[in-house]
Amino acid sequence: MVMNFLRNNKIAAGILAFLRLYLGWSWLSAGWGKVTGEPFNAGGYLNNAVANPVVSHGDIVYPTYIAFLEKFAVPNADLFSFMVAWGEVLVGLGLIVGVLTTWAAFFGVVMNFAFMFAGTISTNPWMILISIFILVAGYNAGRFGGDRWVIPYLKSFIFKNKSDVKNAA
Repeated sequence: MVMNFLRNNKIAAGILAFLRLYLGWSWLSAGWGKVTGEPFNAGGYLNNAVANPVVSHGDIVYPTYIAFLEKFAVPNADLFSFMVAWGEVLVGLGLIVGVLTTWAAFFGVVMNFAFMFAGTISTNPWMILISIFILVAGYNAGRFGGDRWVIPYLKSFIFKNKSDVKNAA
């Protein structure tokens, strides 16, 4: 019943559009300064995450993630700086415009979890909670956005030869 409401109801689509705009603005405003302002460098943040890992009862909670940061992310801090800044902007734009909404929400969740694994809490749990509703709603979350036109076009483009394949077999 709740799934049907989230995935098919126009009232839910309106509520989701509001949540999408709020979440999109949060992402866009976080990334815009990184892209347009002083050069953003995630190196300090990454080094701090390695030096001060999340600890519970004296044990590092995410040792594999810390190893990933130490061995891969820190040496490639310039790449991660680019990916974080532009990732935040693109997730924000995708959610605001309502184009590829579920993909934008998914990558927003991935970034939020990465920040939380590194020890940052901030608004990340709240943003994940909102994103879960958008992900569960699927296409309905972008009904009052660009997905109304983009998703049918992509489906027709991707599956345009599906009938040709069936007829050839």
